[in-house]
Amino acid sequence: MRSDIFRFVRAGLLVCGLGLVATPGAAAPAHGIAMYGDPALPPDFVSLPYANPDAPKGGEAVTGNVGGFDSLNPFILRGSAPWQLASLTHESLMGRSMDEPFTLYGLLAESVETGPNRDWVEFTLREGATFSDGTPVTVEDVIWSYRELGSNGHPRYRGFWQKVGEIAQTGPRSLRLTFNEDDRELALLAGLRPILQKAQWQGRDISEAGIEDIPLGTGPYVVESYEIDRSVVLRRNPAYWGKDLALRRGTNNFDEIRIEFYGDDTVLKEAFKAGLISYVREFNAEAWANQYDFPAVQRGEIVKSEIPHQKPSGMTGFVMNTRRAPLDDWRVREALITAFNFEYINDTLTGGRQPRITSYFSNSELAMDHGPATGRVRDLLEPFKATLLPGALAGYDLPIGDGTARNRKNIRRAMALLKEAGWRVQDGRLVNAQGQPLELTVLLQQDGLIGQATAMMDIYARALERLGITLTTQMTDKAQYAEREAQYDFDLTLMRRSLSLSPGNEQMFYWGSQGVNQPGSRNLMGLVSPAAEAMITHMLQARDRDEFVAATRALDRVLTTGRYVIPIHQYSVGRIAHKSQLKYPKDHLPIYGDGIGFLPEVWWYEAD
Repeated sequence: MRSDIFRFVRAGLLVCGLGLVATPGAAAPAHGIAMYGDPALPPDFVSLPYANPDAPKGGEAVTGNVGGFDSLNPFILRGSAPWQLASLTHESLMGRSMDEPFTLYGLLAESVETGPNRDWVEFTLREGATFSDGTPVTVEDVIWSYRELGSNGHPRYRGFWQKVGEIAQTGPRSLRLTFNEDDRELALLAGLRPILQKAQWQGRDISEAGIEDIPLGTGPYVVESYEIDRSVVLRRNPAYWGKDLALRRGTNNFDEIRIEFYGDDTVLKEAFKAGLISYVREFNAEAWANQYDFPAVQRGEIVKSEIPHQKPSGMTGFVMNTRRAPLDDWRVREALITAFNFEYINDTLTGGRQPRITSYFSNSELAMDHGPATGRVRDLLEPFKATLLPGALAGYDLPIGDGTARNRKNIRRAMALLKEAGWRVQDGRLVNAQGQPLELTVLLQQDGLIGQATAMMDIYARALERLGITLTTQMTDKAQYAEREAQYDFDLTLMRRSLSLSPGNEQMFYWGSQGVNQPGSRNLMGLVSPAAEAMITHMLQARDRDEFVAATRALDRVLTTGRYVIPIHQYSVGRIAHKSQLKYPKDHLPIYGDGIGFLPEVWWYEAD
């Protein structure tokens, strides 16, 4: 996984929720909207509960990314842009509170109104909202942004646009979107589309934008300068239109945010120790415990902060590409999961400090029960009984090793599964009926977790050798990795999917069959599952929280028992090492912990 881990979380900005209980007629214009129930904050709220409204402005924050960049446009498929740009330089009609499962409050829009069953949503733009060049944000800009990104933007925007039946201006500062599907989340997703300036792209193809074509945004920061593959400097806009909004009070406090790029994580960490970077996120609990006692820490110049959260574990692990044989056979995938000696690997690499992910939504009320499916969950899955893999209804748990390096019991079980799938050992190699050996390649990117992932694969390769399987690790730079990942040119690769407390349409982007052959989709495993898509659809149409939870637990069963990923450890707490001058509100941490909307958004600089 990359040190810019929140690329995966960007898709987390797509996660869902709607507010204001539907009534037979339209709801009145409101300051916010939540998936179920009402927004937690009143119309006259002063600031987000996890922001410090009195935080001082000034100073700089320097962060490090591994790899490089060849684009400053995060809204198109072409090129690779720093992941931070989308949230720091651009805004949407509504802004999200990271202290609620999924609630939005007015940002570019001053109010939101929904129709019966939320089959339409109307926004009224806020007077005074401007782009960074001082020109006002108009309804025409908003409508153009929806159409342009929905048609020519990154694939993550296209699924939503296909569900819009009509978009039209309804007043001098208002517009309405009418949906062509029964999907209660769409009204919220509509509030999260980035807004670009139409005039900037008049007569130009945004999908072919070069690095010099930096999109104008409305956000608190602008790109001041850049050196390709070396650095990007963001400057806080002193004329930022929204600095006095309650949603923005106490946020975006640094005068300058600089993103430095490094060839690998080891060099990045050394730069941090040398004081060249303001903060790093550490994903290895063993390293956190034993490698952060260097002199700057001892002198108090560097502080170690742990940020808890209440979100699901999500899925981090080695995803198997089922587009390729023999990974299209669930028995082979189960054998590979069984041979992965997590208990030994975890003890060796993290000192056993990080628990394993047990399902996609583990550590939350959305997680599947590990016994037989019961009640509403079983009712939802029964129609798909014939297509479900073993364990979906009867119950499933990940194989548990004995903690030793040889892991004999699980190796024997893995071999039995492989024999059942038609594989046999010949001259020390596992071959199929045609005598072809089982050889696999794991593709890894040179980034934040490359050392840990490579160490895992070294141990794993030795276990697979005992089964007669050859596992080869290929490491590539960021650009090569992005291209190969987009074309699904791998057997296994490291995957991270951050999941929220209110999952929704992004689930179809992750697991929907439409992405199987579409380059650049997030469906890396090549999942084709009518059951999974039906559970996602039911989640989106649920009218109450209980039905939503049941559908999500059912989806968790389909995904987990599909054996698509070899899960590794979860990140139950965020670990940030930072310069002592960087402060954050410690008295009220958001339920999503360290994620989009936390660092650097609500931190500030305070001189010693």
